[in-house]
Amino acid sequence: MPKRTDIHKIMVIGSGPIIIGQAAEFDYSGTQACLALREEGYEVVLVNSNPATIMTDTTIADKVYIEPLTVESISRIIRQEYPDAILPTLGGQVGLNMAMELAKTGILDELHIELLGTKLQSIEQAEDREKFKELCKSLGEPVPPSKTVNTVEDALAFGDEIGYPIIVRPAFTMGGTGGGICNNHEELAEIAKNGLELSPVTECLIEKSIAGYKEVEFEVMRDHDDNAMIVCCMENFDPVGIHTGDSIVFSPSQTLSDKEYQMLRDCSLRLIRALKIEGGCNVQLALDPNSFNYDVIEVNPRVSRSSALASKATGYPIAKMAAKIAVGMTLDEIKNPVTGTTYAEFEPALDYVVCKIPRWPFDKFPKADRVLGTQMKATGEVMAIGRTAEEAMQKAVRSLEIDEKDLYSPEAHVASDGQLEQKLVKAQDDRLFYLAEAFRRGYSAEDVHELTKINFYFLDIVQHMVELEKTLEENKDDVDVLRLAKKYGFSDPTIASLWNETADEVRAFRKKHGIIPVYKMVDTCAAEFESKTPYFYSTYDAENESHKTGKKSVIVIGSGPIRIGQGVEFDYATVHCVKALQKMGYEAIVINSNPETVSTDFSISDKLYFEPLTLEDVLNVCDLEKPEGVIVQFGGQTSINLAHGLEEHGVKILGTKVADVNRAEDRELFDQIIKQLHLNQPQGLTATTHEGVLEAADKLGYPVLVRPSYVLGGKAMEIVYTKAELEEYLQDHVDIAADHPILVDDYLDGRECDVDAISDGKEVLLPGIMEHIEHAGVHSGDSMAVYPPQTFSDEVKEKITDVTRKLALTLNCVGIMNIQFIVRDGEVYVIEVNPRASRTVPFLSKITGIEMAQVATRVIMGESLAEQGYGDGLAPEPDMISVKAPVFSFSKLSDVDAYLGPEMKSTGEVMGSDHTFAQALYKAFAGAKMQLPENGNVLLTIEDRDKEKILPIAKRFARIGYRIFATKGTADFLRSHDLHVDPVTKVHEDEDAKDNILNELRNGKIDLVINTMGHDIEKNSDGFIIRQVAIGQNVPLITALDTADALLTSLENRSFATDALK
Repeated sequence: MPKRTDIHKIMVIGSGPIIIGQAAEFDYSGTQACLALREEGYEVVLVNSNPATIMTDTTIADKVYIEPLTVESISRIIRQEYPDAILPTLGGQVGLNMAMELAKTGILDELHIELLGTKLQSIEQAEDREKFKELCKSLGEPVPPSKTVNTVEDALAFGDEIGYPIIVRPAFTMGGTGGGICNNHEELAEIAKNGLELSPVTECLIEKSIAGYKEVEFEVMRDHDDNAMIVCCMENFDPVGIHTGDSIVFSPSQTLSDKEYQMLRDCSLRLIRALKIEGGCNVQLALDPNSFNYDVIEVNPRVSRSSALASKATGYPIAKMAAKIAVGMTLDEIKNPVTGTTYAEFEPALDYVVCKIPRWPFDKFPKADRVLGTQMKATGEVMAIGRTAEEAMQKAVRSLEIDEKDLYSPEAHVASDGQLEQKLVKAQDDRLFYLAEAFRRGYSAEDVHELTKINFYFLDIVQHMVELEKTLEENKDDVDVLRLAKKYGFSDPTIASLWNETADEVRAFRKKHGIIPVYKMVDTCAAEFESKTPYFYSTYDAENESHKTGKKSVIVIGSGPIRIGQGVEFDYATVHCVKALQKMGYEAIVINSNPETVSTDFSISDKLYFEPLTLEDVLNVCDLEKPEGVIVQFGGQTSINLAHGLEEHGVKILGTKVADVNRAEDRELFDQIIKQLHLNQPQGLTATTHEGVLEAADKLGYPVLVRPSYVLGGKAMEIVYTKAELEEYLQDHVDIAADHPILVDDYLDGRECDVDAISDGKEVLLPGIMEHIEHAGVHSGDSMAVYPPQTFSDEVKEKITDVTRKLALTLNCVGIMNIQFIVRDGEVYVIEVNPRASRTVPFLSKITGIEMAQVATRVIMGESLAEQGYGDGLAPEPDMISVKAPVFSFSKLSDVDAYLGPEMKSTGEVMGSDHTFAQALYKAFAGAKMQLPENGNVLLTIEDRDKEKILPIAKRFARIGYRIFATKGTADFLRSHDLHVDPVTKVHEDEDAKDNILNELRNGKIDLVINTMGHDIEKNSDGFIIRQVAIGQNVPLITALDTADALLTSLENRSFATDALK
């Protein structure tokens, strides 16, 4: 049936901030949905709290609200907008839960608002484990035998009945907390006891483990008329037992026989029809490799995380189709936008292999627990396409931007056989490199299969690549071997290291013999129909399908996988850069390797190359396209790092010159510029010995900031307050201190701020100054920030503008750059300069209305600021106040310390805007899930040096009716100032006492924890344990007193003062 005409205005609920397990994929699907609905003529109202993404751009919907995703805030918008319908199935779990909570309040019935897409009843049937089990039984679909238990005895009785191994899943805990796999009666007794204690409703699901089965995922679509189809079938490299989000995935499935595939396909279609799902849906199945037995693991009744991967892998835009189905259209009447001729009901066919590898945050968190299991830990992913599974896998590995550029890892190479086997049995993020190492050591496929349970076919792929390494080594400069190696995805640098040559020599040799890649199109139909999508991947084959159009072209380099420190903000900047280029009449070509984001959607750019962001792969595209130049300012550090190599190979870098980029990045050259301009910067010394470090600190005076000199994103960076702490630091980082000079800087405890400046070489525009709320020393990505600044005088703002102008012009910046300052006692100190767009670009663009990435792109292409209508200096400030709050994923990463310092730890951010600072703060805290009751209980655990600072904060908590809990030292100090304090026992004193800190937290008595015990970084220290327990119990945790001050400001705004008459 055609689309519905009885609804006109549709509200779309977004997925909120980016966290582990719910990342940019939902931003991609939400953006797609909004555009598809507007294409069909509906008015779209969007609500989302995440300012960093394209989805909350004003061009995506008719009205965009960046507001917290809470029932009260969405209800307010509903009463203002009166939408006819709400589309909740494209905002991940968050959007789905929001819709269900809104329905419960009765507002949807009251205002006659309907939920589009899959009905609530179907959603519940798929989400509720018991209801879903009943449905599967009625269809005759097998599910692993399971039972809900409330006592350890019940658990053991059921366990002995169905046999081991068994999985325990406690009810209502976040991300599988307290669960685990049990191999016998004793382990089950222990894990079940623990799980029941941790579950707030003392209930666990006991389920037969199917670890070792093959895991297969189907992305399925169904419409209102019961047409159903499979979009994509994906198979995990790792067997069941590792979360799909943490597994290497291949598509199409590689090891299923036709009979197995048809069986699982039929099962998926039966399920989606029985659940009456309208739109996209994801079915996860497990197949016994030794028989035709399979089990249904779960069904997600919404567009899922894998649907972004499935859309990019097949070229079939799932979210667009799901949105159109939701408004009543059917698969047999929607055209497939890729081919432009066939209908959406055709199942995509692939004539290539796709490989996805997750990107984990363990380079940032070396102390974290790296073992992979049923709980997701990756922050992003990369995808690569090739003609062979080997080629796809090798391209994916080099897309990851980790230390390993191929299957050789120096660490795995020096491991003993015992360590190697341990790494194979207990899967960690680096297992792939140990698999390759095992084959180099002559382990047979049978041995490795026994240890890992990975399918023989996948092991054979890895073994084949190891054999090819040997062939390459033995046949130096052999053209045929080179041709074969390229066909299986070996990179020039890898071949170079096997041949003891340089990568440039291999490249020259390859080109001399005409071994160059061709580019194939991703067209959903395996070239069966004519297709026009400009979406390509490279392979070493015969026919090239990508042709130059003759238009002037510019290549924009994306930012690769999402990781902590380089998030979705750079994807936003990339998309805006493309839009600006297109408006100026250039052909915009994007190269990127991340399947989760909007920049790799083929409808965004004029041409999309889905390739690893390595020098070789980017140069190959440049050779073919011969662009006017390449823009590297918007892809974060990834693209900046390519600038030097591209220029050396004769590719023109547009915007700021490479030599000037280097002057900003190189500390010594940068120091010279600061001195030459007579600017202030924190005093710094470099030391190479332990004694030297201690002397430097004495000279500068404590506190000091120490860090090794080669450092990435604040690794091993610490603020040290005493000589004893500094000695402890040197002891902890003895290995780093030995190899690298240590930088010792005077630590300035001022206000930090961030500026993005756009310069055309004559004039410098500052769209805005972002003031940080936390003290200097908390990484800018983890600090709350506010615009316009709240504490800077006009004089300070002028100084900041003046210093920015001097730096931009001296560094010959053309385009955009980012500067970080500290303001103390009215003086401005420069901390660092990044010669590229920073993570504040989307935030400031949305609030100031200056589309910074577009303005910068026009400047790079030679259009001055004056020609664009912008003046020199600081742009006028709006009257709305906006606050950014960071969002963390600590509950997913055990053993990562939640104490905020100079190293970045947040995965996402939210924004709150209002007319007063206090209200904007309240919204930002609400968006970041820091909603506190009007009167509650706060626990203070404070470093001794913070005692004076805590007093005013404690008094303010008492005034708004909060009860204060504290350990003995803090309690005595506060009591001496006439405050009422409830004492609690320290962590290690009396562990069974009712008022032991941890028991108070576990019993849900505490609403907020303020913990500034920063030097407690050992895993058994009080500070670390308190932070861990607070996170495990979902209790809001604050580790900086400035954050506590801001939180109080927002709470005081909502409560009444009660004062006795003087």
